[in-house]
Amino acid sequence: MLVRLSEIEIYPEYLSEYLAILKEESSASVKLEPGVLAIFPMYQKSESTQVRIIEIYNDQNAYQSHLKTPHFQKYKTTTIKMVKSLKLVDMNAIDPESMKMLFKKMIE
Repeated sequence: MLVRLSEIEIYPEYLSEYLAILKEESSASVKLEPGVLAIFPMYQKSESTQVRIIEIYNDQNAYQSHLKTPHFQKYKTTTIKMVKSLKLVDMNAIDPESMKMLFKKMIE
């Protein structure tokens, strides 16, 4: 499993446009890509230009495939001017079995 936290800062003048594009991309990724387990975007309550995305993929191959999809390419090319900073943080799950239970609970 590949788990990543994307830490993104958006220029304020682009915020509403960026969020609309991100919502479309994250929804398409989860619906259309079997290897995408979760793409969960959110923003800080105290500073809405600070966006965080939890990304969970089956494996590295699923992630590489995701990068080549039309919806991700559209997101990346249309939002590049909107992003002030981007940091990708790869994570290790402390308890992968609990993560599996979480997804199981979500579909029950």
